[in-house]
Parts: sequence; structure tokens; C-alpha cells
Amino acid sequence: MTVLPPGRSAIYQVLVVGYTSATGPGAPHAGTQATVSYLRDTSPEGVRHIVIDPGMVESRSLILDPLAELGLTADDITDVVLSHHHPDNIMNAGLFAKAWVHDHKASYRDQEWVDREVEDLHISDSIRFVKTPGHSPQDITVLAGTPDGVVAFVGDLWWWPDGPVEDPIADNALLSQSRKALLELGPDVIVPGHGPAFTPDETTPA
Repeated sequence: MTVLPPGRSAIYQVLVVGYTSATGPGAPHAGTQATVSYLRDTSPEGVRHIVIDPGMVESRSLILDPLAELGLTADDITDVVLSHHHPDNIMNAGLFAKAWVHDHKASYRDQEWVDREVEDLHISDSIRFVKTPGHSPQDITVLAGTPDGVVAFVGDLWWWPDGPVEDPIADNALLSQSRKALLELGPDVIVPGHGPAFTPDETTPA
């Protein structure tokens, strides 16, 4: 597990609060919406506008309208981060045609494919990335240093604030290891994959 980002200049907004009624693969008529988030920070190359997990939502306007309220269009987004490759977390990545897309192993834009370790992806001093496998082998977490503390965007490491305790599609031993390592870093806020942001405490499933 990496160290926390040294900077504290990032700002964030949860654009869409997600949910899921699924309890496992093949759940009938399951409804799912991703929690989609926005980060802004300044790098040596300029201001970075980052969208995290632009996945399944009832309407694309749920993502685009809050960005418009911030004065941004889809073409202003410089980076898209995918916590993992499940369709419910990546469905709308194509909205951001000018952005770099980052996952657990590489960064992509147009015809460019740049291999790297996720820990070597440094968008700014206030944003770091760490591997948190378990829900899938490829899961990553974004750690953002903000003026109010460190925010962890964890994908489906947790689906919502209270779990699930046992992830029905995960390697739960590995998931628990990643959860405990993340909690040991002491994030002030966790943004899960399908629910509202929460403050971790002793009741947070690990």
C-alpha cells in the first residue's frame, strides 16, 4: 500500500450517487447505478479535470448536468479513471473523447497506449493511486488530498457504506486484505462504488 498524497489541493464532487439492488450474478431485474465522481487539481501541465467511474446511470444527463453547473463540458475532462472493468462502472467512459483513460495497468488516449504500474501514475501532488484487488483482480483506488482531508474513491471495494460484508463475486480473503490496508491509511472519507460517501469507523466492514 502506498503513502497518502502529499498535497491537499484537490477538490471533489460526487456527481451521481449510485445504488444497486443486485445481490449477486444473475439477480433478476436488478437495478444498478454507479457512483460517479469528479476531481479537480493543478499539475505542472495545468488544471486537471478528472471523472472517476463514469458507469451505468439512468440518464447521461445525471453526469453531464452537474459538470455543466461547474462550467465544464465533456470535452473539458482531461482524465477518466476506471477503478475496474465491470460494465456498470465503465459504461459511459466514451462520453469523454478527449480525456486520458487510466486503469490498473495503462493509460490510453486516441491511438496511444502507455503501460505503467498504477502507483507510477502521478496526475498531481494531491492525487495518488493504489491497487486494491478483491472485487476483481484489477481494482484500484484513487486517493485525493483535499483541504478537508483525504478522500478515497474505492470503486467496489465497498459497494455502499455498510458493505456488503461478503461480496458475492469477490475473492473475499483478498478483498478483506485490501479493505484493511486501505483503512490503515486513515482516509477521512470513502466514496464507494454504488452508494453515498461515508466516514469510515469501527463498524465499516473489513
